[in-house]
This record gives sequence, structure tokens and C-alpha cells, in this order.
Amino acid sequence: MSSSDRQLLSFGVFLVIIVVGILLALAGAIGWDLFVPVVLELCGLWAIALAGIRTSKPQKYEQGAYGTIGIGLALIALGGAWYTFRFGWLYSVVIILLAVAALAIAAALRHK
Repeated sequence: MSSSDRQLLSFGVFLVIIVVGILLALAGAIGWDLFVPVVLELCGLWAIALAGIRTSKPQKYEQGAYGTIGIGLALIALGGAWYTFRFGWLYSVVIILLAVAALAIAAALRHK
């Protein structure tokens, strides 16, 4: 799959994620205040899935799968922190610190 095909696929998935978020809000499953965290979470999941696609056919001069997984994890942590901020800001800090710790551990094990 070429880079332009992945970009077009990612744009299509992003539009589907927006539609899913809108439908969830309209159905009352989530409030409109949770629209952005849900979109961030789903975009993070897509980034992790895209990293899986990239591992099968890595291309020269392209970001590796490890970096894409890091971006996905950061998006998921940001969405989770945004959601848990309503329960207290300390929970959001804990989620962000856990994500940073997971990335640091993965980087240390990767370079071992």
C-alpha cells in the first residue's frame, strides 16, 4: 500500500470517526461534551491499527511503526485524560503519566 493510499484511507477513517461521534451524541449514548474525547480515542485506535499495517510493508524515509504506536497511545491518553478531568484533575495527570511511563519503558526495551 503506497503512502498516498494510506493517507486517503486515514482521511476516510477520520471522517467515519467524526460520523460515529456525531451519531453517538445524537443517540444520547454520550453527551456533546464527550464528543472530542471519543474522537481522540478512536483516532488513537486507528493510529495503532495503522502501525500494524506499516509493520507489514515498511517504506524508506517514512515514520516507523513504533512512532505511529506512540502517537496512537498519546491520543488515547489525551482522550482519556480529557474524560477523567470531570472527576478531578489528578486523574488526568495520572493517565498522562502512565502513558509517558509506558512509552519510556517500551523505548528502553526496544533499544536493549
